[in-house]
Amino acid sequence: MNSSSAGGVRQKHCDLEEESGLVLPYTYLDHRQPQQEKLQQGQQQQGRQSHQERRRGRARAWIWFTILTCTNCVALYLIFYGPKIDGFLSNVSNLRHLRGLYNLIDMFDLPFTSYSNSHSETQSSQIYTVCSSTTSGPVIYTVDAENSVKECIVVRGTDVIDSGSLVEVLDRAISRGLVSTRSEFSDAVRYIPEEAIVVPSFTDSHVHSLEYGFHRLLPLDDADSIPAVVSLVKSFILSNPSVHADKAKWVYGWGYDKTRWLQETNFPSPNSTNTETWPTYHAFESDPVTAGRPIWLTSKDGHAIWTSKRVIELAEERWGFKDGKWPEDEELEGGRIMRGEDGRPNGIFLDNAQALIHVPTPFEDNLARFEITVADALANGVTAMHDAGFLAETLEFYEKLVEEGRVLPIRMYAMHNFNASAPYWGNSTKKYDNEKSRLKMRSVKLICDGAMRSGGAYLYEPYTDEPSSTGFMRLPATLLNEIIPRFIKDGWQVNAHAIGDRANGVVLDAFEKAERELRDEQDLDLKHTRPRIEHAQIMTSQDLARIGRVGVIASIQPTHVTDDMWYGEARLGPERVKGLYAFRSMIDSGARITLGTDIPVEGINPLETFYAAITRTDKSGNSPHGPNGWFPEQKLTRVEALRGMTIDPAYASFSESTLGSLEPGKKADFVVLSKDIMRVRDPREVLDTTVLTTVLDGKVVFGKFGESAEGVESGRRSEE
Repeated sequence: MNSSSAGGVRQKHCDLEEESGLVLPYTYLDHRQPQQEKLQQGQQQQGRQSHQERRRGRARAWIWFTILTCTNCVALYLIFYGPKIDGFLSNVSNLRHLRGLYNLIDMFDLPFTSYSNSHSETQSSQIYTVCSSTTSGPVIYTVDAENSVKECIVVRGTDVIDSGSLVEVLDRAISRGLVSTRSEFSDAVRYIPEEAIVVPSFTDSHVHSLEYGFHRLLPLDDADSIPAVVSLVKSFILSNPSVHADKAKWVYGWGYDKTRWLQETNFPSPNSTNTETWPTYHAFESDPVTAGRPIWLTSKDGHAIWTSKRVIELAEERWGFKDGKWPEDEELEGGRIMRGEDGRPNGIFLDNAQALIHVPTPFEDNLARFEITVADALANGVTAMHDAGFLAETLEFYEKLVEEGRVLPIRMYAMHNFNASAPYWGNSTKKYDNEKSRLKMRSVKLICDGAMRSGGAYLYEPYTDEPSSTGFMRLPATLLNEIIPRFIKDGWQVNAHAIGDRANGVVLDAFEKAERELRDEQDLDLKHTRPRIEHAQIMTSQDLARIGRVGVIASIQPTHVTDDMWYGEARLGPERVKGLYAFRSMIDSGARITLGTDIPVEGINPLETFYAAITRTDKSGNSPHGPNGWFPEQKLTRVEALRGMTIDPAYASFSESTLGSLEPGKKADFVVLSKDIMRVRDPREVLDTTVLTTVLDGKVVFGKFGESAEGVESGRRSEE
């Protein structure tokens, strides 16, 4: 390449760095060179070894000569005296001595010969290399501290062991004895397709894993009226013979959204908590297919359930509520029962009131839901999830899987749900950190208020469209001040669900109080315990500045932005809405973020999360503020969005030393995407991007790899 053309590529290099915030390696400058030419360059470089390297090679040869001589002596000894020492090889300690011979080879960084290949660690751990397309520049986004982009990564067993240009990783593989010849290395190279990229596999840092599978069985998201919901339930019953034949069998659904029912109800506010805008159990009683059945439907945000009359009757039998006398809302502490004119429940239970409805969940049903969730996650490049609230039955399900010795097909970081009515368990409940099973549980989930959509998010001032309500706290401030430092002292990470501005303020107050207490008593910095606020949706300007100072991680969901932006101002007013989903303000305060979806509230596709974070528009490119996005100053950059779904959730789950980036020593969890989401000009192309391959612990769990080196070479020959 002449100097002028090289300068042009360098300028392109600089432009890309400036545009995307990425640090590209210098190998990008010669990315048009065929792979064979690069290999030839590597051979020339090896031929120019220094005098010191040749001396080192002779030293290696002498060591090998000594080792092989000793080995031959041992072999002759075994031939003549084998019958007398037939117990030797069955002795474990003697086998350890033999293994020490190969450890010695490793210690001296000796290349393996054909003799040692049969004994080397490569036999127990498969080695392969993943490289950028032969016609593209480096497109493996490592998400390391420098956000560097590499041409290749080398995988051994479950781990990434090297990264760099093809020539670099080849030379190091040979010098370290990982392969004995260039052809052996080349046979294990896999090139990704043109235009494709590799990124660390995604982590969804806020999910409800079993509830997602529950949702997929009977999704209600598209129903635009109460009759439409009932019609979907009826169709589900009729299409499932076992359910249709048994009227005692429970029917579950998820995703109804009363904000879509404005035209039908003809009320001025689609978000009013007025009981007339909510459905009731009467809707099920008018159809003979649905009447008399136990039906449980969860709202889109998960903070309200709509039940049939039969469910209410079963609850009355279970709790002994005589003559339909249910607890008053004041007794529920953070919940509400919608009631009819007779004062009895009409089928709607908000937040803590849901605990009054018992739902039977057999292990087999939960297993089926879990398998649905895992299949969808892996198909979307997600290999790790943070489950935001293990209920007792959820914990029991996962514990049974672990006790049976099963390896979860996905990494699961669990938050143990806190129940204020149960005894404190932080000093007695078992924590899980089992790498083999892929289950980790060392955090507690505190649900502090409700949701904005259902009117339960706790606000300083009343809702703009519901002047009589400020929402409610599900856990009082006095309790938070008591239990947060207690859980931290007992070794638990604290994750607090807070949506309303007042709820977020109360939680930050509690964390600040805990910080002072921990520093005085244990000289412990709160930041080291990595506290999290789940959602952190509505915050005052003072608290947006405070969250970073206190050291709290903001666990946020960008697709909530594009869902809620259409009614956010109606709920909160023109000034308060500026503190809704103010992601950039959080980062500017010094807060760390981590991104999730809150499935099944939103879709499972992480590329939709990425798109929403960088555009703040819907999938058509629109928003209430126009095509530039809703409060565009709060957008994330592409690098921030990618880190928010990879290394940031690893940090938020104490896993950054093994997960979240493609660096030597970390797990080989990565995904091949069909397009370069970091560089496509039109952000909507992100939504057209598909997952080609998902790899977990070095193994393909979805899709397949691209061409091997042999395939690439044969393709070139056919073109010639």
